[in-house]
Amino acid sequence: MRTPTTTSLPSPVAYGVPQGSVLEPILFLLYVADLLKLIKRHQLSRHAYADETQIYGFCQPSDVNGLADRVSACFDEVASWMRANRLQLSPSKTEVFWCASGRRQHQIPTSPVRIGSTYVLPVSSVRDLGVHIDSDVSLRTHVTATVKSCFAALRQIRSARRCLPQHALLTLIRALVVSKVDYWTGCSPSSMPPPDLFSARRSERITQLLRDLHWLRVPERIQFRLCVLTFRCLNGSAPPYLAESVRRTADVEGRRHLRSSTTMTLVVPSVQRSTLGDRAFPVAASRAWNSLPTTCHPNCFILHLLLATAEDISV
Repeated sequence: MRTPTTTSLPSPVAYGVPQGSVLEPILFLLYVADLLKLIKRHQLSRHAYADETQIYGFCQPSDVNGLADRVSACFDEVASWMRANRLQLSPSKTEVFWCASGRRQHQIPTSPVRIGSTYVLPVSSVRDLGVHIDSDVSLRTHVTATVKSCFAALRQIRSARRCLPQHALLTLIRALVVSKVDYWTGCSPSSMPPPDLFSARRSERITQLLRDLHWLRVPERIQFRLCVLTFRCLNGSAPPYLAESVRRTADVEGRRHLRSSTTMTLVVPSVQRSTLGDRAFPVAASRAWNSLPTTCHPNCFILHLLLATAEDISV
C-alpha cells in the first residue's frame, strides 16, 4: 500500500461531527451523553447504538397508561434538548412497541402514544439491529425472514454451483447463509444448505456430509454459540449487561463450602414460566455451560471447540 504524500486543506468545524471520520463514534457519544442522563431522570431505561436511541420501561398491565404518560413526558424533554443542541427529532421514524407474553396480549393497549406533537400507533413487531422482535416475544417474524433470506441466497448459489470449485462454494455459503443462521441461531434446520448443493443425493444421510464439511448441526451450533458467549462473559470480553447476568457457583455465599464451588459451573436462575424464562440468556447460557463435560476444564473444552471449528464458525 502506497503512503499518501499529500494532505487536504484543513477546514474548521464550528459544530457537529465530521461524517466518516475515525473520531465520529466517540465524538457523537460524548455529544449525546447528557441525553442518556435525561432519560434516566424519568425512571426509564435507555439503549443507544451509534445514532439510534431506544427508550423503554417496565410496568404491570394495570399501569400501562402511567408508563405511556412517562414516555410522552420524557420525549417532550428529549425534543427540547435536541432543539437546543442543533439536532432534530423525527416522529415519523419513531415506533411505539408494547411487549408482553402470549397470555397477556389482550392487555396490550392499542391506543396511540403521544410523541411530541404527533400520536404514534403501537406496532406488533419491530426491527432492532437486524433482529425482528414480535410483541409476544416469539421471534416468529425474524425466523421466517431469516429462513426466507437463506433460501434466496441458496437459490442464487445453486445456479452457479457448477462453475465454482468447492472451496469457493463453501465460502459463499458461509458468508451468505451460515452467517445468518449464526446471527440468530433459532432458525429452523431447513435453513441449512441442502445436500444436493454439494453434489450429494437427497436420499443420503446428512450426518456424513456435515462431518466431511466440518460443520455442526443447528442444535449443536446453538449450544456452541451460547458456550462461546458465556466464555466471553466469564473472561471480560462480553458486553457488561450480558456479563453481569451470569454468576459462578463459587461466588454465591451459601455455596462456597459445597463441592460445586470447586467447579466452573454457573448458577441457573429460577424462572416462573418455562415458556419464556428458559429462553432468557442467563438461564439458557448457564445450562449450556453446565452441560459441558466435567472430565475436562471448560476453558480447555471451549478452546478445543474453537480450534475444531475455526474454519467454519467465526468467533
